[in-house]
Amino acid sequence: MKQKVLIVALIGAIALIGNWIGYKVSPLQALPGILIILAVTLLGLGLTRFLPFKFPAVAWISLLALLITSPVFPGHTAFAKMTEQINFMALATPILAYAGLSFGKDIQEFKKLGWRIVAISLVVYTGTFLFAATFAEITFRLTGKVH
Repeated sequence: MKQKVLIVALIGAIALIGNWIGYKVSPLQALPGILIILAVTLLGLGLTRFLPFKFPAVAWISLLALLITSPVFPGHTAFAKMTEQINFMALATPILAYAGLSFGKDIQEFKKLGWRIVAISLVVYTGTFLFAATFAEITFRLTGKVH
């Protein structure tokens, strides 16, 4: 768990720097938001590790983030306001870089999967995108954001 905390902290620091350089948001201004994101991430990782049943960490993290920004949670507007200082791409870049580096150690296993994994990946990514776009469109129409 100590290694995960260090990795999450490093990703947070890189995201702060990327947010500052790429999007001109001061690290001090973005620090509360990144601390909230890191706390939710670590809490989700902790739940995955210590609860007796299996549930993916990404699901816990997503559920916790949804909870603290939902209207039922006290202070949800403050959390949302603080985290909106972090640009998604500034956060995604170090995560994708880490994923790429960790993928490198498994390249031989990936080669064994062959061309089929490329076809499956394209179908999965396309389906995910289409479903997310359709869901967003329906939600926007229901809420009156798009006519």
